[in-house]
Amino acid sequence: MDAVQLAEARAIAPVAGVQNRFDITMSQDAAMLAECEAAGIACVPYFPLGGFGIPDDARVAGIAERHGATPAQVLLAGLLALSPVMLAIPGTGSLDHLEENVAAADLRLTAEDLAALAGETNG
Repeated sequence: MDAVQLAEARAIAPVAGVQNRFDITMSQDAAMLAECEAAGIACVPYFPLGGFGIPDDARVAGIAERHGATPAQVLLAGLLALSPVMLAIPGTGSLDHLEENVAAADLRLTAEDLAALAGETNG
C-alpha cells in the first residue's frame, strides 16, 4: 500500500492497520510508517525477519553479539524501536522460538545500533 492507496481506503472506511513488506534492514516503506504513525494506524509488516530466513547480515550479527542476543531478536527489537504503531508478528514454530521472539521486546538497541541497521553507519 502506498500513501495514495491509504488515502483512498481512509475515504471509504476507517483503516486499523497497514500491512506492507518491511524489515529493519530494508525499510523502503519508512514514509508509509510515518503516515501510519501520524494517523494512529498500526503498521503490521510482513516478513519482519527479512523474508524466508534470517538474513546473513554483518550489521545484525554484530549488534546481536554486542547485546548477547540472537539476530532475530535484533531484527524484532529494531522494528519495535521505530514507532509505537509498529506491530511485528513473527512466525513461531516452537516454544523456544516463541520465547526468543518475546524476549526481543526487552532488548533495547542504541541509536547507533538503529543507525547501523538502517545502513546509516558501518556499525
